[in-house]
Amino acid sequence: MEPFTVFEGQVIPLDRVNVDTDQIIPQRFLRKIARTGFGPDLFANLRYIGDTTTPNPEFVLNFPRYSDATILLARANFGCGSSREHAPWALHDYGFRSIIAPSYADIFYNNCFSNGILPVILPESVVESLFQETEATTGFTLKVSLPEQVVITPSGTRHHFNVDAFQKDCLLRGLDSIGWTLQFEDLIAEFEKSHTVGVGQP
Repeated sequence: MEPFTVFEGQVIPLDRVNVDTDQIIPQRFLRKIARTGFGPDLFANLRYIGDTTTPNPEFVLNFPRYSDATILLARANFGCGSSREHAPWALHDYGFRSIIAPSYADIFYNNCFSNGILPVILPESVVESLFQETEATTGFTLKVSLPEQVVITPSGTRHHFNVDAFQKDCLLRGLDSIGWTLQFEDLIAEFEKSHTVGVGQP
């Protein structure tokens, strides 16, 4: 998994509350088991007209001004619904490295860290101001610093966010739960060796 340290990118505003994981990646696309290849299906029910690949011109991901966006600005309770890990897979595959919202569903929030995405929580008032700036300024960008735990606007305004120390450390080093466990492979092998001697013997 790619480490996340300091990232700067263009912002796209998704002005909807309670965006659930079925909106992020509809159930019909969950047949694949690899983590890649879901980008084209991201927000499919909103992004395309009917059950086609014809872009919906009224959906924000199809606005030309946001074609290079890598930071998703969202509203409250983002990622609610089912616990499908395909949701962060699709967001990452599309190109998003960070999401900024006032709140998230817990499972989705934790899944983001395991898939190379930094979910930032900022107060409603701050998120609202960022929506206004994003919509008013073509090419609006933000810098997200995980080491400092701040979001920095082009004017230099700094918005601090909290993050769990363990999740921060793993994301800084590009480790998911399996990668973190494998750091202790030698110790695990020694433990298994010492606890299997004599197993099955009278």
